Amino acid sequence: MEKTMNINHLAEWKNFRKADEVREFPKGRLELIKIAGATIGRGVFEPGWRWANSVKPIAKTHSCEAPHFQYHVSGILHVKMDDGTEFDLKPGDISMLPPGHDAWTVGNEPVVVIDFQGMVEYAKQK
Repeated sequence: MEKTMNINHLAEWKNFRKADEVREFPKGRLELIKIAGATIGRGVFEPGWRWANSVKPIAKTHSCEAPHFQYHVSGILHVKMDDGTEFDLKPGDISMLPPGHDAWTVGNEPVVVIDFQGMVEYAKQK
């Protein structure tokens, strides 16, 4: 006998202008939306922002330990992995960053990223 499930699909939508949570830190902020059982983050990093200076004092780790799966909306983000690998991420790029990195804005344009993983605990005060 075959079993079937009746799943009630409900549409959901939210906007970062009305984020569920906002975390601010020097030269940046994180806006979080909880939707469909997931937490999506929008990171905004102003010129002069660097993880080591702005978030490290909050995280209290050697480097960023949050994994990131993100879409880069604007600005240039320079990433340095703990193994020494370095690269720039630009608008339109999609990146998967494992734990163990530092990052900073390049130039005078803010960096905006949409992160689909890794922002639940990011810059969260302990």
